[in-house]
Amino acid sequence: MYEFRMPSLGADMESGTLVEWLKKPGDAISRGDIVAVVETEKGAVEIEIFMSGTLDQWLVQEGQTVPVGMPLALIATEKEEKAPSISAPAPRPASEKAEAPPPVPAAVQAQPLPVTQAPPPVALAAEARIKASPAARAYAREHGIDLAAITPGTPGGAILRADAERGAALQTQAPATPTPASARRSKHGFDFDKMRHAIAAAMARSKREIPHYYLSTQINLRHATAWLTETNANRQPERRLLMNVLLLKAVAQAVKAYPRFNGFYLNDAFTQAQGIHLGPAISIRGGGLVAPAMHDCDQKSLDEIMTSLRDLVARVRAGSIRSSEMSDPTITVTALGERGVDAVFGVIYPPQVAIVGFGAPHLAPVAHADGGLAVEPVILASLAADHRVTDGHLGARFLSQIAALLQEPEKL
Repeated sequence: MYEFRMPSLGADMESGTLVEWLKKPGDAISRGDIVAVVETEKGAVEIEIFMSGTLDQWLVQEGQTVPVGMPLALIATEKEEKAPSISAPAPRPASEKAEAPPPVPAAVQAQPLPVTQAPPPVALAAEARIKASPAARAYAREHGIDLAAITPGTPGGAILRADAERGAALQTQAPATPTPASARRSKHGFDFDKMRHAIAAAMARSKREIPHYYLSTQINLRHATAWLTETNANRQPERRLLMNVLLLKAVAQAVKAYPRFNGFYLNDAFTQAQGIHLGPAISIRGGGLVAPAMHDCDQKSLDEIMTSLRDLVARVRAGSIRSSEMSDPTITVTALGERGVDAVFGVIYPPQVAIVGFGAPHLAPVAHADGGLAVEPVILASLAADHRVTDGHLGARFLSQIAALLQEPEKL
């Protein structure tokens, strides 16, 4: 019997709320099927299954908030006979310690929690009755915070580390007029305030733990622009390529040549990713940002990347993201398109080790080797990378590789 567990959908995720089961006990399931919808601080995510069999029983009911790694259901696999029916154990509160999950890919392993002094037995017993994530409990013990005085961000849900940090801040400030929780929620279910808080927490952790270094270079887009114009000339609007597609494919090809920018830093070691899964940063109307994975971009044609990008943007803005897209991007790419700024310098999303940024394409004077001067389309590319894994010399070669690839767009 296989235990289907609450997946980690990002390094900053501690728990999730089971919104809806899409399969019921007795249903046959196949690899790739969407079996449930889970709500995180970054919105609702469709959870896929990566094995085939029969859903035997639910262990968690809709509406429950549970920590990452807690079993959600039991799956009878195709290779085993279904065990005799037994009474399902009562769902455990989120405050109880979940069983140790089986090994997971390096991309989703959690960082070890700091060792803290255990509280007195009486305090421990009182604390155990409160639903809170392990990270929130550790933070509360370290800072002397009473979890009973903390209100979880999700009504009826578990207290997360972010809630504990907010409670600590409130204890040092004068009382303020309370504002309704989740006041800014989109029609597609995005809670913008929660999303912004989650983004801020992840970026604060990144700047605190990752020794960033930054590089930038100007790339001439004369050849890329001319090739794109010629390619799109005889195409219907729905089949035309965007400049962003060339940028994404160039990054994927450059990563193939410089794989140390494609992977994860966990447990004081770098692990190179097996595939090249770019995470294009996608803005959500009304506020918020996500960077779900586009899988195996180095193996896709420009047309396939364009199709994938259109589909991904549409589904993200409709509030329909899949768990496989949230859990395994290997490097982030942020491009501001026509937003009118020259450059963007990103912050690495842990446990990734690099983020590539592109400003808006614009016209600028360009000096040629023969001494001539011309006004041509250019773009400023930037790299933020982890100094524990690479250095400026390798980063410069990586950016130069992206620039060289964009000079021959017909080969991408």
